[in-house]
Amino acid sequence: MMRLQAVVMLFSDLDPGELAAWIERRWVRPEPAGEDFLFQDIDVARVRLVYDLRRAMAVEEETVPLVLSLLDQVFELRATITAISGALDAQPAAREVIRDALVKRH
Repeated sequence: MMRLQAVVMLFSDLDPGELAAWIERRWVRPEPAGEDFLFQDIDVARVRLVYDLRRAMAVEEETVPLVLSLLDQVFELRATITAISGALDAQPAAREVIRDALVKRH
């Protein structure tokens, strides 16, 4: 785990106040630790994503929540599809029915 100042140091031009604003807006959700925050690897990855959205991709501040929401939905959908795929691997008959239905669709 990393504290806020250590995370800020990973980026050349990220101000602690800016990162604190991202936390306040709930774009990043580290664990509170008194007056500081503890960032797990997933939190640092989220900071990197927001940083790239704002800097490299020039996504407007008002648009960031929409982009993050859509990306969260994509990741959740991927996890659901992986779970369904695993369940279908254990049910060959159901897998065949679904495969046939998908083939007929196209």
